[in-house]
Amino acid sequence: MIFPIGDDNVKGGHYPYFSYAFIALNILAFLYELSLNATPGALNQFIFDYGALPIEIQNGEDLHTLFTSMFLHGGWMHLIGNMLFLWVFADNIEATIGSSRFILFYFLGGLAAHACHIYFNMYSEVPTVGASGAISAVMGAYLVMFPSSRVKVLLLFFTFRVPALIFLGIWIWQQWMAGSAALEVATAENSGVAYWAHIGGFVFGVIAGFYYRTKFNMPALDGKRRSPDRPAPTYPRKDEFV
Repeated sequence: MIFPIGDDNVKGGHYPYFSYAFIALNILAFLYELSLNATPGALNQFIFDYGALPIEIQNGEDLHTLFTSMFLHGGWMHLIGNMLFLWVFADNIEATIGSSRFILFYFLGGLAAHACHIYFNMYSEVPTVGASGAISAVMGAYLVMFPSSRVKVLLLFFTFRVPALIFLGIWIWQQWMAGSAALEVATAENSGVAYWAHIGGFVFGVIAGFYYRTKFNMPALDGKRRSPDRPAPTYPRKDEFV
């Protein structure tokens, strides 16, 4: 497995308060989940109460779970993987667009992910939990806004850097292949993973990323700036954190 552990961080801009706050909230929610294990059946009931069930959502029931489910996770690896991706990719987005816009973007991305998942699983009675839909939106926006940023990855005991365009391009290709396979037949490899939530969130993020590139006068994808009035952002390494 290859894990992202750092990137070229935006210098200046808005401090990513909510990128880190969302990480903290997800961890606190998971610790609460763990505490429910002391009572038989309590955790399972909690997940069904606050996870998003597609069959209920399409019937207009328990709509609040579209938001509460974004802070729940099914296990340690589910949590750690999601929070690692959120930590690496979210701060550049918030630093660029600001905290209030980032909050709106994050939740809209999560809702887009839910919509896509529910479309392909309308009658599912399996609760959907996890922040990965919203985080996929963050990754989609990152791909468009910072395609040449270098992502530091860990492979076994070795670290190296790859352009975000390559890393995230491979990631969404894997999600697409797995999601397409899941439509044909359920297997041990694709059951339990909401690939279409990842794809839906990512597509939303890409669209939002193009909007933010224009709104915040970021360099065009051909490297040319639209206006000389604002200096280009710089990207020092995040090595001090990894």
